Amino acid sequence: MLFIRTLGWLLFTFAFNLTLRAEGPEARVMIVANSRQADSVRLAEFYAGQRGIPAANIIALPLPEAEDITWREFIDQVYQPLQDELYRRGWLEGTATSLLDKLGRTRYAFTGHHLSYLVVCRGVPLRIYNDPTLIEENPAKKIAAQFARNEAAVDAELSLLAQSGSELTGPITNPLYGNDHPSSLDAELVVKVSRLDGPTFESARHLVISALAGESHGLLGRYYVDFEGPHPDGDGWLQSTLTQLQDLGFDGDADRNSGTFGADARFDAPVLYFGWYAGALNGPFDAPGFVFPPGAIALHIHSFSAQTLRSAAAGWCGPLVARGVAATVGNVFEPYLQLTHRPDLLLRALRQGKTFGDAAYYALPVLSWQAVAIGDPLYRPFKVTVEQQGQAGANLPPALAPYALIRRANLLVRQNDRGAALAILQAGWKEQPGFALALALAKLQLATGDSQAATGTLGFAAAVKQFRAQDWPLIREIAGLLAAHGARSAALQVYGTLARTPAPFLAAQKALLTEARTTADAAGDFARALEFSKQLNALATAVPAAEGHK
Repeated sequence: MLFIRTLGWLLFTFAFNLTLRAEGPEARVMIVANSRQADSVRLAEFYAGQRGIPAANIIALPLPEAEDITWREFIDQVYQPLQDELYRRGWLEGTATSLLDKLGRTRYAFTGHHLSYLVVCRGVPLRIYNDPTLIEENPAKKIAAQFARNEAAVDAELSLLAQSGSELTGPITNPLYGNDHPSSLDAELVVKVSRLDGPTFESARHLVISALAGESHGLLGRYYVDFEGPHPDGDGWLQSTLTQLQDLGFDGDADRNSGTFGADARFDAPVLYFGWYAGALNGPFDAPGFVFPPGAIALHIHSFSAQTLRSAAAGWCGPLVARGVAATVGNVFEPYLQLTHRPDLLLRALRQGKTFGDAAYYALPVLSWQAVAIGDPLYRPFKVTVEQQGQAGANLPPALAPYALIRRANLLVRQNDRGAALAILQAGWKEQPGFALALALAKLQLATGDSQAATGTLGFAAAVKQFRAQDWPLIREIAGLLAAHGARSAALQVYGTLARTPAPFLAAQKALLTEARTTADAAGDFARALEFSKQLNALATAVPAAEGHK
């Protein structure tokens, strides 16, 4: 009889696995919501509907409503009820016992799990406080003093749902970290957790919308990489990230100054951002009306980047979500640099075609610690290739389509085919002229030694009578190139219009007017030089605004 029961269970499990594999990872996503918050349940239902996840895969539990909870609250109200429910539904495989461990957790003998991802929705607690009474010394496990703590991210502990009796103190090695070919045993040990959360339910919901939009047309925009943090390892990771972004053909900028990107930095269409090390979001992100393009991925390394997700101003992760990012990662307590998500590994996994959920665990050295991944784990930002973007043409969002052309041209330049790159940009410029495309074309023309063509391309800006405030840094760069390559008259026209456009902050306006006056002097246009000098004098008594640097 025992043999028949065992055989029946094995056959059921085999059929269950085949069915799930046939239906794809969406069928194996489980979603957790807080039944005490109607919006949490609605968010779970919205996500399930958008991704074709069975409604039966939503688990709504009566959870604590605070972001920060104790270990007792976590075990009794989150971990154990969720583990029991996943086991009851067959998602965790193994045998239950009637025994409890010293923390009151049910002792299971697990053999694996069937989840592709576990998605927790806003309303599920975020952090677990350190409890010194639960820290035990284990002579068999040598642990450095700074890791002898048990404060943790809720999600990092939920990654251990398919294990039983895990220790609370310190981090646990992630077997998926940097592992290109994890064994089935490695995969069975880890439940990959991602979070749909943010300052509001609407911003958490937008994580899904942005990911779907990014998947539909691919990543469109520029990269921005911010160096000069407190440790050389971080800069090394970011250098590797920058190299990959350039290999992918993206246009962009790297800031190697001691501060973060300044509020006056060019920052159009930041679809990929990687940087460090400021305590709170600042610079161009703080500009009025700033919003990420669809599908954007942004990562700022900081010890407490996800200390709360319910603020649009504190830290980084919450503010990034509030501004429309599709995916980010962060830390709820001090993780120490070597135990954070590595940006270069995250990008490596994503460019290989992995989902955000898989990439986040590929880039994370440890579990049961401080890291959270925020976004749709099913999101594949590189699902659409640059070639497919080229074929999509007019179907791309008009404001972002030029960045696809720029990327294709950059890839051709890397293949030493500047002629084809110029042809692509020139054709695009004729069809849809714009500042970003003009600047990319002009820079390529300058690289081929044709400064006359470059100033001719940029000269159209002199006829524009009004600029948008968000284009201020980009237009300033155009004016500077015109002035540097002999087109001073056109440059002065651009400077004059730009001087009437709101600058990011007072010092930037002063720097612009100084550039403009120098150009007017060089051109012998003393009337304009005097005009710019008067504007500078008028600013001399103005009160400087905060510039948002770290």
